[in-house]
Amino acid sequence: MRSGSRCRLGGWLLQCSARASEVPPARLSSAEHTTKGMTVNTPALCFRSKKILAPMVRVGTLPMRLLALDFGADIVYCEELIDIKMVQCKRVVNEVLETVDFVAPNERVVFRTCVRERDCVVFQMGSADAERALAVAKLVEKDVAGIDVNMGCPKEYSTKAGMGAALLSDPDKIECILSTLVKGICKPVTCKIRILPSLEDTISLVKRIEKTGVAAIAVHGRKKEERPQHPVHCEVIKAISEAVSVPVVANGGSHDFIKEYIDIEDFQQATGASSVMIARAAMWNPSIFRREGLCPLKEVMQEYIKYAVRYDNHYTNTKYCLCQMLREQLETTEGKKLHAAQSTQEICEVFEMGSFYEETTAILEAKKASLKAKTQDEDEQMEDTDVIKMAVRFDKREYPPQITPKMYLLEWCRKAKHPQPVYETVQRPLDKLFCSVVTVAEQKYRSTLWDKSKKLAEQAAAIVCLRTLGLPEGKLNEGENHLINKRKRENQEFLNNKEHEDDLLVEASHKRAHFTEGASDSSSSEVPR
Repeated sequence: MRSGSRCRLGGWLLQCSARASEVPPARLSSAEHTTKGMTVNTPALCFRSKKILAPMVRVGTLPMRLLALDFGADIVYCEELIDIKMVQCKRVVNEVLETVDFVAPNERVVFRTCVRERDCVVFQMGSADAERALAVAKLVEKDVAGIDVNMGCPKEYSTKAGMGAALLSDPDKIECILSTLVKGICKPVTCKIRILPSLEDTISLVKRIEKTGVAAIAVHGRKKEERPQHPVHCEVIKAISEAVSVPVVANGGSHDFIKEYIDIEDFQQATGASSVMIARAAMWNPSIFRREGLCPLKEVMQEYIKYAVRYDNHYTNTKYCLCQMLREQLETTEGKKLHAAQSTQEICEVFEMGSFYEETTAILEAKKASLKAKTQDEDEQMEDTDVIKMAVRFDKREYPPQITPKMYLLEWCRKAKHPQPVYETVQRPLDKLFCSVVTVAEQKYRSTLWDKSKKLAEQAAAIVCLRTLGLPEGKLNEGENHLINKRKRENQEFLNNKEHEDDLLVEASHKRAHFTEGASDSSSSEVPR
């Protein structure tokens, strides 16, 4: 690698990190919140006179949000993320990328953010349940600037679960969700809606939304059955703006109005809105936010790719967003190469950025290795000398079904009249692996190998304890398994008891029948007086 190019690349990466601490003060206002009797000032988004990146599925990921900020967007919304998926996620600090990741059980990153956007990113969720929405909001609250609920998406995947535009026909649920969020978190809460068939119903709905205490209402100026080719109803957005005091954010002008920066102000004036939210015009060219005018598309795409590589964006998402920018140029040689690309590296090569990819990934890999070595050193320095260690892993293929080392260890503790084993498990932030320490009879045991899950780490710790004590651990090659025999006896006893209970029930049933029959005979033989 050439030292000069490494210096330039290192400078770009440092510039990304430096930007992380830059928050234009004009974006923020002061909000007071009372916590346990104390009034605390926290930064709050201002939704007046702002240019905003709209939430867009598959488009509004971290690279696009950061690029929009670079070009002048004041606020950026993430793509709609469904509450049911988000509540299953864990918050993980990614030290290599310097991001905060919300990771699903299958290890997929559902939402990734960084310090750079923390004071201007709004997290949009799809939800039809107030309590679940609140759980998600609390999960991400400290990493975002605001929370938004999607109430305008007309797509089936959203509406079939009662989310998106389906909420427009249930004002009570809208009020419940928004009120719960406003009362439950300290960050601003907004919602994005579409207009209803009648102006009166639309005005009635937004007034009801305003009373929940939301910080702003984004209005897509089309009905839920209308599509981008239909004209946007500026007059309806204007009527809404005049009917409520809360900031109204106009959306839906990309097709009819917004082709360059100056058009954003024209759309704002036509709608009388406080701010403008831009979707497709920004998807086609995020430099739409640039006051000086649009940048050449190839330059914009290259800047997008830099963020995609720097923040390890999945290549399929990167490819999708670049295809949206190319549009009619997809049939060109460059477009066809992009369409055929099957990795981030191949995408970079299409745009003559192969060396950038190699250098950036090399820097990130070196950082990862450095952090791993540092973590290992810290582990060794902090290790308790009283812990007995072995390099073991649990392989369930070596054990009978439903039999584990943890079960054997628990059974032995009961027989030896020891307290039951206590497991303490930690996860390493760098690689998300787990290590568990088990305490038995005041002695600690653990495996030196880290595992992919908490359960596997605990089983490995149990194996270390059992092997140290010279006890069987239940493996198939250990011969007769007393726990299996014990389970067979317990199952047989259960079946015997069940049969005995059934016999008693049958006997009791016969007795009742006999008693009823006898009572009937005696009553029929009585002579009335």
